[in-house]
Amino acid sequence: MQLSGIHHVTAVTGNASRNVAFYTQVLGMRLTKKTVNQDDVSAYHLFYGDELGRPGTDLTFFDWPDTGYHRPGTGTISTISLGVTGRDALNWWEKRFNDFNISHDGIQKRGTNERLVLPFRDPEGQRLELVDDAGKLESTPWRKSPVLVEMAIHGFYAVRLTLSKLEPSARFLTEILGFRRADTYQTPEQTSVTVFEVGSGGPGAEVHVEIHPEWPFHRFVGIGGVHHVAFRTPNEEEHRQWRDKIAKVNPTVTPVIDRFYFHSIYFREPGGVLFEIATDGPGFAVDEDVATLGERLSLPPFLEQERQVIEAHLRPITPVDLTVPLK
Repeated sequence: MQLSGIHHVTAVTGNASRNVAFYTQVLGMRLTKKTVNQDDVSAYHLFYGDELGRPGTDLTFFDWPDTGYHRPGTGTISTISLGVTGRDALNWWEKRFNDFNISHDGIQKRGTNERLVLPFRDPEGQRLELVDDAGKLESTPWRKSPVLVEMAIHGFYAVRLTLSKLEPSARFLTEILGFRRADTYQTPEQTSVTVFEVGSGGPGAEVHVEIHPEWPFHRFVGIGGVHHVAFRTPNEEEHRQWRDKIAKVNPTVTPVIDRFYFHSIYFREPGGVLFEIATDGPGFAVDEDVATLGERLSLPPFLEQERQVIEAHLRPITPVDLTVPLK
């Protein structure tokens, strides 16, 4: 029983229309599923990934326009890392960010292997970075993407957690979830970051942990913040086994929840970050043809009878023209 890496990462937006425009038009990711937050059906749940919306590629957003902006602190996921291949791709993205007035920190070298990284922020302040994945991340490029295939984002490289203490979370990651320590590096601000990896390790299977004991603890996640990270397990049997294992040491774990597109459990690791473990299947094509993923509002069967009411309370997602650079 072993987790195989990151399944998806869910963040918060306050403007669904602009969010769709940025992640599809600027980053060139496909809107693979347009649905609702099943615990708050007044909010969209938007998924962006590769052509097929495969686990490991989907960056997702809850649309909570009234929640206020996120504030940095401990107990949070502070950075989302996405993979592209090679220095040429990072150079291309750096120029693209300049063309669209996207805030970024330039290309940097990081860690003992001097991986190349391009940190940037989306228009709402969400902290992301592009990392050279050396061609190790597999994905199916979106055929209608405005981004060239050789420059395409392939999926998740890692997530970075910001915590007040290392060891409680390190023990949980290694002793319960099966991660192992893989590397350390210094941020430009000279903060030490510890890298943990799971499964085969490397791109798509890393969690980076930075420690800031002087920062306040923030469980509230607002616009521009990350709500949770989900890790992959292949089937329902192993999923139940993970739930049983975690329940022995962590009382915050939920029962298994059927999200229709996958099954989920949620729990907080010792530093306060919300984790999820999700099954790889059945996937997004269970209720849509692959060719038309994300083109209509998809609802799981247990919400379908409420479609009329749900649609009436959702704000329409309208086109935003990003051929004019963002300000």
